[in-house]
Amino acid sequence: MFRTIPNQITLARIASVPLLMFLILAGANSRTATLLAIAVFVLAALSDAVDGYLARSFRQTSTFGKFADPIADKLLIIGALLCFVQLNELLAAPVMVLIAREFLVTGLRILAIDEGTAIGASVLGKMKMVSHLWLVLAVLVNRSFELGVAGDLAVSAVLYFAILLSLVSGAEYGFRLRRLFSR
Repeated sequence: MFRTIPNQITLARIASVPLLMFLILAGANSRTATLLAIAVFVLAALSDAVDGYLARSFRQTSTFGKFADPIADKLLIIGALLCFVQLNELLAAPVMVLIAREFLVTGLRILAIDEGTAIGASVLGKMKMVSHLWLVLAVLVNRSFELGVAGDLAVSAVLYFAILLSLVSGAEYGFRLRRLFSR
């Protein structure tokens, strides 16, 4: 199970989270650390696509991979967002909306599994994930290159777009699973 390349890539992504968080926090005083954080984040984000592609191509999908891959994604994003809150780059309330959606949808998916139904990621869910990736990149790039008001506006726009997609995709999961609540 852990020996497949896709699962090893997923585990490496999970292992990269503390390094990413360290680099983001160190980046408050070091442009080099922020640039390294961007590199680690981009590699980790790309590894998500690579492990999924390899798992499907070589028919190495596994129960562990189906569980660990979305957890790795959530840890990567939430770790970065928490650092940004600590550094006063983002406010806690909007970040909490993003995190709460993750917990609620994960809970819904667990309920569905308990009822014998597997719920895969929807197109909106994947778009939400991409918006979260863009949010982290926008904050990192704005910090590294000191883009001023234009950078701050870009970060705000991406943040509110990510919130919108989080709410809409979360509602979609709720709608898809509404039969679980009618019992």
